[in-house]
Amino acid sequence: MQESIKNYYEILEVPEDADGDTIHRGYMRAKNAYTQDSLALYSLMSPEECAKTLELIEEAYSILSNINKRKQYDQARGLNNQGVYGSSQAKGSAEDMTMGYNPDKKYDEKRATSGSMFKIMANMRYTLDYKVNADFEKEIEQASDYSGDFLKKIREYKGVEISRMAEMTKISKTYIRYIEDEEFDKLPAAVYVRGFVYQYAKTLKLNPELVANSFLYRLKQATES
Repeated sequence: MQESIKNYYEILEVPEDADGDTIHRGYMRAKNAYTQDSLALYSLMSPEECAKTLELIEEAYSILSNINKRKQYDQARGLNNQGVYGSSQAKGSAEDMTMGYNPDKKYDEKRATSGSMFKIMANMRYTLDYKVNADFEKEIEQASDYSGDFLKKIREYKGVEISRMAEMTKISKTYIRYIEDEEFDKLPAAVYVRGFVYQYAKTLKLNPELVANSFLYRLKQATES
């Protein structure tokens, strides 16, 4: 499926009809963003996340900088870029990558670095990689009652560990467990619980309004009984 093919143009932050020079500049900007000693970057991403992002950047450039590989990639995505393959496509030699490419071309490195850094970071942080189960997907789609146990099953089905869920949502692992176990007496005020569940659902690509309202109804029923 086309949706499963990584968007290398987005990773390098270049248009799909970019010429070779533009692709190389995008590569250098993205690469510099994750190899610079940036306190802002490392406060948002772990070294492991940076390493994975750099791997994606290298992978994207290895495809888009090679005419034949780019043609095959574009065909797989249903793109027609015949007009750009003849334009300075393969300028990115090993020396270029080491020494820097065309120093006479000036651009705002800091601004470009910031834009690509946060966009790629967000994509990686919230990507869900799991094997789709059509029957369970249908069950989720038709659900109107989201219990803590059901939310836990969805989280586990989508391959998100509690530690990663806590990182993505900024909700403590303790509160995530309380939500999933429906330990309502240990949760904070309902307004905070709603925010937690809303973010939990959004992270799992669920309907956050539906899930939050359903869970709050369960909480209300439990605390009033």
